[in-house]
Amino acid sequence: MKAILSVYDKTGIEELARALRHAGVDLVSTGKTHQALVDVGLPAQQVSDLTGFPEILDGRVKTLHPAVHAGILARRDLANHASQLAQHGIEPIDVVVSNLYPFVETVSRPDTTLEAALENIDIGGPTMIRAAAKNFPHVIVVVDPEDYGWIAERFSQGGDSTISLEERKELARKAFQHVALYDTAVSRYLGDDADPFHSEVTLGFSKLTDLRYGENPHQKASLYADTLSSGGIVNASLLHGIDPSFTNFLDADAAWRVVSDFSEPAVTVVKHTNPCGVAIHSDQPTAYQRAFEGDSVSAYGGIVGFNRTVTVATAEAMRKVLFDILVAPDYEPEALDILKKRRRTRIFQVSPSNGPSAGLDLRLVTGGALLQTADAIEEEPGSWKVVTERHPTPSELADLAFAWKVLKHIKSNTIVLAKDGAMTGMGAGQPNRVTSVHLALRIAGEKAKGSALASDAYFPFADNIEMAAAGGIEAIAQPGGSIRDEEVIAAADEANVAMVFTGTRHFKH
Repeated sequence: MKAILSVYDKTGIEELARALRHAGVDLVSTGKTHQALVDVGLPAQQVSDLTGFPEILDGRVKTLHPAVHAGILARRDLANHASQLAQHGIEPIDVVVSNLYPFVETVSRPDTTLEAALENIDIGGPTMIRAAAKNFPHVIVVVDPEDYGWIAERFSQGGDSTISLEERKELARKAFQHVALYDTAVSRYLGDDADPFHSEVTLGFSKLTDLRYGENPHQKASLYADTLSSGGIVNASLLHGIDPSFTNFLDADAAWRVVSDFSEPAVTVVKHTNPCGVAIHSDQPTAYQRAFEGDSVSAYGGIVGFNRTVTVATAEAMRKVLFDILVAPDYEPEALDILKKRRRTRIFQVSPSNGPSAGLDLRLVTGGALLQTADAIEEEPGSWKVVTERHPTPSELADLAFAWKVLKHIKSNTIVLAKDGAMTGMGAGQPNRVTSVHLALRIAGEKAKGSALASDAYFPFADNIEMAAAGGIEAIAQPGGSIRDEEVIAAADEANVAMVFTGTRHFKH
């Protein structure tokens, strides 16, 4: 038997090679892999000796030769294949162990040039892996160092015959997926981030861990990382607490997205992915307290997100309130000591996400997927169109801008009330907008008086305005564009409510 070993990552290769050699397998290897084997006393033939042709073009051409690929691709159950190998003096290759140039690691470095990226696109490795995977009934292909151990043990027990057809098939599946992920990374790197809507699109994800279950106990779930992106909740450090669940990741991500939208120091409290409290303030404990008071009932057991380092004063302010998750870019050491006393609370340290998928929104639907750019647009509130007789005051306009930024993180028929840089109430998830207005006013209670109101889509009827005005709302922001705009504007004028049309909407299903 003959095995060819050509790996960039040499972790564990010595142990596997030694087991193969002990089982009577002849070893063939390339360049640095060959040197690594020889250095530990393992006899190995150079690929150039097998092919009778030297490595050329600075190593670009090593294994691209019939002596390699015919040996891999020949079917052992076809006599004419065996005769052709014999005719050309080619020996079968029964095991292929390969992993690829570190393309992802290379292009992840900010100083990587195009030339360096191109030099780290592996050609011979994927070709050899695909050939071996195609012929998996006769050739064992290994791309994952995690498989080295059990394969080495099987060979020590009796050679390749101890590896079943189903196990070979699974190794082949992993091999094709490994190459597919690699090719996807190359394609995405060469693509234009500003225009991701190509005629064919693949996204590459690597499994990080299995989760206990999905949204419900009967659902299976795992966590995957985008191979070309960094930061974000998936790559966050868990500083304290038990392993997060599927819904924990969803909620933590929702909180991080909200606070990441603000340049000012911001705090949010999230429940079931919807913010129930948001506030901005230069004093973090004050921002936290005002976010908590946005809906203190719903805040119980919720998720708190920060866009600044969590201070000791904030950690003290959070005492005696149960939270499931905390998300922040960092924590003062003493603050972390205080927060770690919460046995049930998971504490995440997270950095901004970047990479080609950072600005995309992907949703799976039956039979395929929907892909869109993220709802991120620079808006200047001073340019919004005032449509009522009364103009919003500077403080009202500031509250409208705050509410307008918050509402895009809340789902469907959203109404956000805000005052002095804090959310005072919200209504969401309703099939009609008037019910959302009612819910927002009910949550806000007395805090609704003097609040500004933002609506993620236009008001179709004047009753929304009438209800808002009766609840004490003094300024409204909405996209405009309804066939009843004039009726709605008239209702606002009648109530002496200032209203602006933003000209954009942030509706989220």
